[in-house]
Amino acid sequence: MIRHLVKVYPSKIKINKKNQLAWKIAEIASDNAKLNNHAVDMVINRIIDNASVAIASLNRTSVISAREMALAHQRKNGATLFGVNSKLKFDCEWAAWANGTAVRELDFHDTFLAADYSHPGDNIPSLIAVAQQLKKNGKELLKGIITAYEVQVNLVKAICLHKHKVDHIAHLGPSVAAGIGSMLNLKTETIYQAVQQALHVTISTRQSRKGEISSWKAYAPAHAGKLGIEAVDRAMRGEGAPSPIYEGEDSVIARILDGKNAKYFVPLPKKNEIKKAILETYTKEYSAEYQAQALIDIAKKLNKRITDLININKIDIYTSHHTHYVIGTGANDPQKMDPNASRETLDHSIMYIFAVALEDGNWHHVKSYTKARANRKSTIKIWNSIKTHEDKKWTKKYHDPDPKKKSFGAKVIITMKNGKKYTEELDRADAHPYGARPFKRENYINKFHILTDKVVSKKESERFLKDVQNCKNLKNGQLDKLNIEINKKFLKKNNRAGIF
Repeated sequence: MIRHLVKVYPSKIKINKKNQLAWKIAEIASDNAKLNNHAVDMVINRIIDNASVAIASLNRTSVISAREMALAHQRKNGATLFGVNSKLKFDCEWAAWANGTAVRELDFHDTFLAADYSHPGDNIPSLIAVAQQLKKNGKELLKGIITAYEVQVNLVKAICLHKHKVDHIAHLGPSVAAGIGSMLNLKTETIYQAVQQALHVTISTRQSRKGEISSWKAYAPAHAGKLGIEAVDRAMRGEGAPSPIYEGEDSVIARILDGKNAKYFVPLPKKNEIKKAILETYTKEYSAEYQAQALIDIAKKLNKRITDLININKIDIYTSHHTHYVIGTGANDPQKMDPNASRETLDHSIMYIFAVALEDGNWHHVKSYTKARANRKSTIKIWNSIKTHEDKKWTKKYHDPDPKKKSFGAKVIITMKNGKKYTEELDRADAHPYGARPFKRENYINKFHILTDKVVSKKESERFLKDVQNCKNLKNGQLDKLNIEINKKFLKKNNRAGIF
């Protein structure tokens, strides 16, 4: 790996493009690095994971709307839509929009956390859509996805967006562009322009994840993917982009991030070095923000220890800066304590999540979020007794550069009315790659079966799982097999018309 210094230069200094971050990204996207077998296996796991959560969300309102928008953009030789007959094809950017929204809706797929936050599985719908439309093969798709993960993970390691209230999809646009460029074997110059254009158009604020969180949280990464596809299309036609997008005097860094005196060190593999960043990412066992994963495991353990939850006096959660200030009481969001808040808000409230998991001793992607569940009096009482605290020890572990030591856990102290205390702490979720029971292929498949039960036929389920695990051998034009069809009677419709 090489740590590239990235800083701002005044316009009077002409920066050689080969020294620019966008070019460095384009170089590794256009190289001929061998594919790592473990990385290939993990891509297959994540395609299964994405399909699981997408199928489970097909009849949620945001996904219905996204799908109906895509249905209005039919194309003879295009891409497929989750749930829809694979013989029907649609413009790839609209397929990416609909499928990306379905993947993101339940907040239930993979994650990578470092200087910033990300769900790198958000790259996959866009790359599959383009691959289907252009009739690429399985190996080319795998190469592109591995590159997209490499770019996003390393941008997330080095450049903090949330400090400036910029949404994390600003790292997704460039990774989608780089991944598509890699998959299509485009020239470095073309990918360079596409990466710059994709970053330029995917800057948005973190209000999408603040206060009363709306369905835009599901749409946001799909939007970035769609814009990434369009950026590559323009670059392939010979069009340029705002440049240098990272280092320029009025660039993203200069005007939106750390300013003209900023210095970032972005790690990227050497040209032709094997890309393995996907192996540092992790999926979710529970449908909730990633910091909640370990806390749900803690709550389940405490549920077995405490028989008189009614006598809880207070609950203190000691955790990292991110957990405290984004999904904890440090966020100062009254909506996170509101029983009538949206599902999107509740899955970003560790107070709500911990209270429900503590009472139920479990977590369910639907039942744990119902209005009736959120309004249960006993839950509200526990919910209101919870306070989170930043502990520098946990913040330090959160940012540990060693993946084996990086921690997204917490220490919980429950104080009863009689003064008795129960304490549990956990560095990382049990399902984390370095947790007590890391997710393996069989876990991804089991998650798929659970989330698609009674929705996907047994025949179609078995067919998909067979084809996806054979992805590297799928030939040109066979990537439609990565779609999943369901009975069209199952798919609900939106009774409100839009423009399309």
